[in-house]
Amino acid sequence: MAYTDIKYAARAGVATITINRPKVHNAFRAKTCEELIDAFNQAAWNDDIGVIVLTGAGERAFSTGGDQKVSDGKYDGRGLVGLPIEELHTIMRDAPKPVIAKVRGWCIGGGNVLATICDLTIAADNAVFGQVGPSMGSVDPGYGIGLLTRAVGEKWAKEIWFLCRRYSADQALAMGLCNAVVPAAKLNTEVKKWCDEILEKSPTALAITKRAFNADTEHIRGLGNQGSQSVALYYQTAEAREGVKALLAKRKPKFRKARAKDKARSGT
Repeated sequence: MAYTDIKYAARAGVATITINRPKVHNAFRAKTCEELIDAFNQAAWNDDIGVIVLTGAGERAFSTGGDQKVSDGKYDGRGLVGLPIEELHTIMRDAPKPVIAKVRGWCIGGGNVLATICDLTIAADNAVFGQVGPSMGSVDPGYGIGLLTRAVGEKWAKEIWFLCRRYSADQALAMGLCNAVVPAAKLNTEVKKWCDEILEKSPTALAITKRAFNADTEHIRGLGNQGSQSVALYYQTAEAREGVKALLAKRKPKFRKARAKDKARSGT
């Protein structure tokens, strides 16, 4: 596959996959997800690769999630919501080697979900984490909630999703959302250090270890698939579309007014 939305580089046992859409804070569209799936598959089954690093281009963002400019009740590709996001999440987990999120700047929404799914997260001190679902008329009913809860605990996870606040790198470290925080200028060096340590370990033992961790949370895949069916229906409502309209118009959303319209149309 010829990549336009991402970059792929393999060197000294490390595959680096970069979301390359810095003008939109590395937000992803369907094409981005398709390319990420291809790149993860390429790295996952290459015996010369021992670690996969996922990051975002530029200094401003790891990723801010789905690109709302290509969403009107559905994104611009295949899948229940127009994104093959379930497939992307699956290959990130199924890759039989550690995946490290290298985070600079904004790590928000679906971008935060990607970082959560990564096995390890190393953040620059300028990283900002958070979810936007209920403030945007969206939700991730699978790994974005299930794994997040495992990482930070239920009280923190509920705060993150219910209030849609922003958290600094140090706050994320304290709650367990990342493994380490370093000055932005030292992020590449720190990630290389972690990769070098992993590359010294038995690849087969690492693969077994990762699959053992995944086995404990594999039920989240089924819950997420079931939940996506509901989300796909929700995206067709005026309430959900109000979030995108408000974002593009740069105003506060009026979810309750939109919900009243939905109820009036349905006669409930």
